[in-house]
Amino acid sequence: MPINIPQQLPARELLKEEKIFVMDEKRATTQDIRPMNIIILNLMPEKERTELQLLRLLGNTPLQVNVTFMTMATHESKNVSKSHLDAFYTTFEHVKHRRFDGLIITGAPIEHLAFEDVNYWKELTEIMDWTKTNVTSVLHICWGAQAALYHHYGIGKFELPKKCSGVYTHRLSDPTIKLARGFNDEFRAPHSRYTSVSIEEIKNDPRLILLAESEDAGAFIILSKDEKHVMITGHFEYDADTLAEEYQRDVAKGIDIDIPENYFPNDDPTQEPLNTWRSHTHLLFSNWLNYYVYQETPYVWE
Repeated sequence: MPINIPQQLPARELLKEEKIFVMDEKRATTQDIRPMNIIILNLMPEKERTELQLLRLLGNTPLQVNVTFMTMATHESKNVSKSHLDAFYTTFEHVKHRRFDGLIITGAPIEHLAFEDVNYWKELTEIMDWTKTNVTSVLHICWGAQAALYHHYGIGKFELPKKCSGVYTHRLSDPTIKLARGFNDEFRAPHSRYTSVSIEEIKNDPRLILLAESEDAGAFIILSKDEKHVMITGHFEYDADTLAEEYQRDVAKGIDIDIPENYFPNDDPTQEPLNTWRSHTHLLFSNWLNYYVYQETPYVWE
């Protein structure tokens, strides 16, 4: 089934080119089906790129999905036009009276800051507290996952000796857990971050399950035992060329950065990288939407 997004959203035409089924509001209202209402808190600087990446994944499931984009009222975005935000985004103040079936909180390139030093941290904690009563399940990505671990479970982040950048092999701890249905015992996924979280602290917390980890990249998929929170420390949603663009950007800035590991063919940045994580990305989003959102949300909220 399709995703229902604003008619003029730039990502709409790109999704259609990729044969992603996009539905307009008129057709959506004619279907006798309870659509899933998903809100995306997009903290990434290149918002339009992240919109496309996430909509591509939400649109590849059997469910009808209504998507709302949210931005922070206490932070001014510098990499996207105000007109785009005004046209396609809302703020927490305008939706806090509503209930949503699912929320996605993206990453953000602010790992060098302590959580309390982030200028929108207070607003973000209000949103995370609001999810306890108004959202069925929350999917947290990269810095968003670290923020959730810190706020909900008291697990902090620590700085790495160098950037964790590349595509790494991960091992699944329990293939019977619904989120990992269809996963291989080992699978690859991209990471791009300067900080990490303690595997030991996660394993010692009775409220959490460490579902997948990597010898090189550390903890990857963390699930709360009440199934309220799914935390992904990497970037399953990345396109094949996203890490390459980040690497080239850092080189252009004069940053002393290593080539992303296990990514470019023959470790040659002039060669085009391949997407070797796409199937597991779609599986994870599909499993999350089905088992943790659709199956758990009542037809009518009380």
